[in-house]
Formats: sequence, C-alpha cells, structure tokens
Amino acid sequence: MPRRFFRKFSLKKHEVGERWYLAPFQHLMHDRRLWGVRRQTVVPAFALGLFMSFMPFPGHPVFASLLALALRINIPVAFATTFVSNPLTMGPMYFVAYQIGSWVLGMEPQPFEFEMSVEWMTTTFVRYWAPISLGCFLMGLTAGAVGYAVVDLLWRSSIWNYKADKRKRRTAGSDGGNGDA
Repeated sequence: MPRRFFRKFSLKKHEVGERWYLAPFQHLMHDRRLWGVRRQTVVPAFALGLFMSFMPFPGHPVFASLLALALRINIPVAFATTFVSNPLTMGPMYFVAYQIGSWVLGMEPQPFEFEMSVEWMTTTFVRYWAPISLGCFLMGLTAGAVGYAVVDLLWRSSIWNYKADKRKRRTAGSDGGNGDA
C-alpha cells in the first residue's frame, strides 16, 4: 500500500534531473536509491522533508532535494514533503517555534508585528532570530522523528497485512482443492 501510494506521486528522474539547481549533480542522477520507492529510501526522505519544512529560510524544496541527493534517499518524497510549510501554515508554525524557543532560552516572549522592510530586519528581527531559529530546529527535529516513526510503522504494518493476506489466500487455496469429497 505505501509503495503504491508513493509511486503515484513520484516524479520521474528525467523530469527532476532537468531542474537548474540539480544540474551540477547530473552525473549522480542515475542512482536508483534516489528515485526508487522502497522503505529504506522513502521513510528517511519523508522525515527529511518534514524537518526542512520547519526551517526559517526560503527554498525548502531546493535544500531538501540537495540533502536527499547527498544522503542518497528519495528526492521526490523529500521535495514534496517540504510543502507542509506553506502560506497557510507558516504563521502558526513560526509563532509556536518562537514560543518554544523563548521558553527553552528562558526569555519572556515579546509581542511583535512583522513588517517587510530592511529596517525591521536589521533592528527588530535581530532580537527574535535566536528563539525562532531554535524553536524551528526543535520543531523540525520532532516532526521529522515523529514522521519517520509513523511512516515506518505504517509501511511495516502494510507489508505485514499484505503477507498475512497472501498466507491466508494460499492456505485457503490449498485446503479447498485437495479433492477428498
């Protein structure tokens, strides 16, 4: 079941290999681990994508793809999983990350308003980058670990159920056709 599920959303290596940011790695694109739908490559790629989606910088899919390439795990799954972080989820994610980071650092959380300007980045953001970064790292680590455990458990459960059904069909077929009427 998980293999069929991930295969539906899997990109072909010739489609992704043409991306500009992967051009320097073109010679590495022939490794089957990067594209194959196997538990050993999909589960860590899922966890990596979740981890990267919490990082407080732009370009999550690019960085996740490059890390997946370096770690020899499934690139399309790592790429797609980063979209957990999107315009609808970013605000709550970074707010919770700031709260967690402030708590871990022993700081009192301060209310602030975001303003897209150089002045805001140089004066206001400087006070908040440490708790946001630490909170994002801790949340990403937690999400990656939980994602790894859940997908691995679901994958193993699916394999176990598939094999149990296969044994049941094999047993039912051998018992019913013995000809002792």
